[in-house]
Amino acid sequence: MAESGAPQMSLLEKKIDDQIEYYFGDHNLPRDKFLKEQIQLDDGWVPLETMIKFNRLSCLTTDFKVILEALSKSKTGLLEISEDKTKIRRSPSKPLPEINDQYKDEIKNRSVYVKGFPTDITLDELKEWFNDKGNVENIQMRRTLQRQFKGSVFVVFDTDDSAKKFVEQKDVKYKDAEMIVLLKEDYFKKKNEDRKHHRAEVKAKAKHEKEEKQKQAEDEEMKSLDEQTGCLLKFSGELEDQTSREDLQELFSGHGMIKWIDFTRGAKEGTILFKSNAKEALDKAKAAHGDNLQIKKKDVTWELLEGDDEKETLKKIIEDQQQSLNRKRGRGGRKFGGRGGRRERGGRDQGKLQYQGKKTKFESEDECDQEPASPKKRALDDVKAEEVGEPASKQMKTENGSGKQ
Repeated sequence: MAESGAPQMSLLEKKIDDQIEYYFGDHNLPRDKFLKEQIQLDDGWVPLETMIKFNRLSCLTTDFKVILEALSKSKTGLLEISEDKTKIRRSPSKPLPEINDQYKDEIKNRSVYVKGFPTDITLDELKEWFNDKGNVENIQMRRTLQRQFKGSVFVVFDTDDSAKKFVEQKDVKYKDAEMIVLLKEDYFKKKNEDRKHHRAEVKAKAKHEKEEKQKQAEDEEMKSLDEQTGCLLKFSGELEDQTSREDLQELFSGHGMIKWIDFTRGAKEGTILFKSNAKEALDKAKAAHGDNLQIKKKDVTWELLEGDDEKETLKKIIEDQQQSLNRKRGRGGRKFGGRGGRRERGGRDQGKLQYQGKKTKFESEDECDQEPASPKKRALDDVKAEEVGEPASKQMKTENGSGKQ
C-alpha cells in the first residue's frame, strides 16, 4: 500500500500494522471464525468499526485516521483500504495458502517449542524477547483448559533455516532462566516417548499392585486354612441315591456343628466341614450309634482328612462358598447358605444356625480417567491462531500474535 520511499512508521504505527496484518495473516485468518464470517459479507471487506472491537487493536488505538495512516505505510501489500476509507481487506492478489499436508509439514518444519517463561509474561513481552531471535511469523502461547499460561510457546519462523539456527543456539535464557528449546517435531516425538514410558510405568505399577493383592489374598486364604485344620471329615460308601445333606445334618445333630457340606444327591462320597474339631464330632456320633455310624442304614467309611488332602479340600470349599455367595448376591438371594442349599443345623438344644463360612475377598482394579470440563467460549476479540496442522481435537485455546516488531 505504500511506495518504497514512504515515511518510516512510528513505533505505535508499526504495532498497529503488525497487529492488523496478523489478524488477516496466514496463521490467524484460517482459524478465526468470526473474521472469516465477516469477510464473506462484503467481498472480503471488513469495516474499521468492526476491527476496533478486537481487543489487542483497541488497546493500541480506536482512531480510524491513525489506523489508516499506519496501514498506508505498510510495505507488505497484504491489505487494501477501501476508497471511502472505512473498510479494509486482505488483498485478492495474496490469497490464503491451501491447507494441505504439504503446507502443514512446511509449518511444522519451521516451528519451535520453547519452555521456561514465567507464567505471568505477556504476549508483548514475548514478542520483544523474540525480536532479535530471527524473523518470527507467529507466537502461540500454550494454555491449560482453564486459560492459564503454561510457560511454553510454539514459535513459527519464516524459514526452516531460521528455526534450526535458533534451536542450535547454546544457553538460551529468558533473564536468568534456562530455556528448553526443541524443534516442534522433536518435541512431539519426545512427548510421545514420555507418554509411552509413563504408560509402561503405570502398567508395571498396576501389575505389581495386582500381584501384591493376589499374594495378600493367598496369605488370607492360607490363614483361613490354618484356622480350619482338623475340621474336615470325608465319607464314602454305597449310599442310596436319595441320600441328602439333610440326612448328614440329622446324623450329626447334637454332636458337632456343621459349617459346610460338599455333597451332591446321588454321589457316593462327600466332605463335611465342621466349625470345630471333626474327630470330636465323629466320636460323639459313633458313641451315640453304638460305634456303627451309618447313613440311612448303609455302611459308610469315615476319614479324617489331614495334610495336603485337607488343604486342597479346604481350598475347594472356600472357592465354592465364594461362588455361592456371588450367585446369591447377583440374584438378590439370601446372604447365607452354601452349596448345601439350606441353613445349617446344630443339635436340638442349639436351635437353627446360619452358615458362617469365611468369605474370601477378591479385589479388582478400576481405572478412571476424568476429563476436565470444556472452557467457556472466548470473547469476540480473543484472537485465534493455533498452529497449523494439529488435529482439532488436540488444539488448545491460546493467545497468539505476530512476531514482527
